[in-house]
Amino acid sequence: MSLDPQAKFLLEQMEAAGEPPMHELSPEEARAAMDFSPLAGEPVEVAKVENRAIPSPAGDIPVRIYTPEGQGPFPALVFYHGGGWVIGDLDMVDVPCRLIANQSNCVVVSVDYRLAPEHKFPAAADDAYAVAQWTVEKGASIEVDSKRVAVGGDSAGGNLATVVALMAHDRRDFSLAYQMLIYPVTQYSYDTASYQENADGYLLTKESMEWFWDHYLRTEDDGRHPYASPLLAEDLSGLPPALVVTAEFDPLRDEGEAYARRLEEAGVAVERKRYDGMIHGFFWMPAALEQGKQCINQASAALKRALAE
Repeated sequence: MSLDPQAKFLLEQMEAAGEPPMHELSPEEARAAMDFSPLAGEPVEVAKVENRAIPSPAGDIPVRIYTPEGQGPFPALVFYHGGGWVIGDLDMVDVPCRLIANQSNCVVVSVDYRLAPEHKFPAAADDAYAVAQWTVEKGASIEVDSKRVAVGGDSAGGNLATVVALMAHDRRDFSLAYQMLIYPVTQYSYDTASYQENADGYLLTKESMEWFWDHYLRTEDDGRHPYASPLLAEDLSGLPPALVVTAEFDPLRDEGEAYARRLEEAGVAVERKRYDGMIHGFFWMPAALEQGKQCINQASAALKRALAE
């Protein structure tokens, strides 16, 4: 397929702006430079939005909780934003989280996990796990049905969602009902065909992924741990059903689709969708990219079906 015309126009605008590439910036500079909110559009109204802190062994974790209209208890989605474990925050995914809460009739708990390189692996995964556990165990306090809790995220957040599902299965502390994985990072490796085909020119580059991984990992060995590279987990059986979304012009395309196949081979029910012509990050951009809006609609519908009583 060819590049989606809306994505092509967006990339041309970004190139014309002349911003330096991600891998040439410091983490602080990258965080200041990355503002995708104009591409997300105006935030829709949600019945209730609350910022609060969730306790964990490593300290309080900021979250933003979106509660839809209606009478609880509701199903819930614990959502982890993307940004290579280095950038990103609650505001970056505010619009998608609002849309998902309204369309899926789920409480959405958006997690502001600790970022690298200040907090390297496994800090983000530990925070992600702690909030999922809290949502299951203490969810009644926010009108959540503990038997209908899903995890989800995009890119590095999709990685954290897969990892939390693995950790919950391994540790047996609590059960999850579903995983919503939007172009997830699943392996510390750059040798797939999609990395070769989409190494440069499509927003997320190979060099920026190397930059992200270098900031996130303490050692090369960390990258081979299943809680960093879930594609390397020996056994994926017994994990929750999943939606796995990928984008055609994305270095992460093949590892996301490989993870979907591994889940299917392990007997896990998987709904998978590749968005042809799309680039990484389109889930954040429903106002600029029609397929971004479609992806949010698909994810919301999948959640609503999976978490129905």
